[in-house]
Amino acid sequence: MSLRILLVRHGLSSFNLEHRIQGRDDLSSLTEVGAKQALATGEALRGLTIDAAYSSPLRRAHDTATALLAAQGSSLDLQLSDDLLEVDLSPWSGLLSTEVQAQFPQDYATWKQQPELLQLHRSDGTAYAPIPELMAQAQRFLAHLLAAHDPAAADSQTVLVVGHNAILRCLVLALLGLDASGFRRLRLENASLSVFNVSPAPSGSPTKPWAVQIESLNGTTHLQPEVCASSLPSKGQGPRLLLVRHGETNWNRQGRFQGQIDIPLNENGWAQAAAAGEFLRKLSFDRAYTSSMSRPRQTAEGILKHHPGVPLTSVSDLVEIGHGEWEGRLEEEISATWAELLADWKRAPETVQMPDGETIQDVWERSLKGWNTIAASLSSDETALVVAHDAVNKTILCALLGLTPADIWAVKQGNGGVTVIDYPNGADQAPVVVCLNQTAHLGGVIDRTAAGAL
Repeated sequence: MSLRILLVRHGLSSFNLEHRIQGRDDLSSLTEVGAKQALATGEALRGLTIDAAYSSPLRRAHDTATALLAAQGSSLDLQLSDDLLEVDLSPWSGLLSTEVQAQFPQDYATWKQQPELLQLHRSDGTAYAPIPELMAQAQRFLAHLLAAHDPAAADSQTVLVVGHNAILRCLVLALLGLDASGFRRLRLENASLSVFNVSPAPSGSPTKPWAVQIESLNGTTHLQPEVCASSLPSKGQGPRLLLVRHGETNWNRQGRFQGQIDIPLNENGWAQAAAAGEFLRKLSFDRAYTSSMSRPRQTAEGILKHHPGVPLTSVSDLVEIGHGEWEGRLEEEISATWAELLADWKRAPETVQMPDGETIQDVWERSLKGWNTIAASLSSDETALVVAHDAVNKTILCALLGLTPADIWAVKQGNGGVTVIDYPNGADQAPVVVCLNQTAHLGGVIDRTAAGAL
């Protein structure tokens, strides 16, 4: 009873290569690299059963989807939807980004800083707002998708959606219930893969019929070196932080609530730390931070084996949520005494006070304090590693995405998963979630790490 949505941006196009504005004109086509990216994405999805596939009708997306499905081994009929067309920037289409900046300096600045406020004029002189129109388009497509592939149906389904940078960003915002002000908090590379899981909301959920989870966002690790310069999206100006969840413990594997009990990594957890270290081997870290507990410290030390001399600092604000009397217990043991409270924890976690423990708001405040202190300490050219816990990482990421403490279940954090956050305008300005919960270094683009308790 769930729906998995695979969001894929088209491969590198001729206009991408030339830094031209594409919009919804059909003037650009896939480059040779873009075609290879489409094939690599299809290869990465082999072994998955895809039940339906949708694409924008524009050539760069249609050709990506067609090549992807062929490489994946699917014989599905591709369904084209005008609601997956790219943003309408018709006055700028075909111009170089530098030409737009020179000819329309104020509008270009708005596009880069607050695109939801941008107003343009069509050829007949009528004014329009590109991003609000695109948000309405994304919401319309999402409504159609959920009607055609009911997440409450008896059989789980997987659906592929191939589109463009701006429309897919708006679709991500629509899935998360966010407005257009979050547009610049997201980044989507050519041929990137983002995975969302949609399921019926827990019984009694106050606001939404569906529970939406980001399993991963903007994954590029499936792209081979010849079609992707790095395993992670490139760093621009401003500091970068890599947020990693610790490797697996025996209690994760068992589904036991561990909280602030200091459980070490198990054998698989050590292997995950080593795999993360190999994955991040070519990066340059200036500093590293960890929760003061052993499982994240062991994970950080596994990663830093390839980075001798990088100082590792313990941050007490990053310790896992205190579950109080739930710690050390399995879910069925908790349910025997605190059935209603456990149901509330799944349905509305922001309302729960752990017995002799913490609230999500408590964790939210201290984890963000620790995170923001780290971010503010970095210079614009520095990169830092931060290794922490499931609930801590979820609260940080919810805040960075514009979500609330009520939304912690909307973010997945796999053991050993890697998330990248950039601050292109400095740590006191809005961040960009470059990619989220990358676990391909652990065995495939779908997160198959233990789903155990926090």
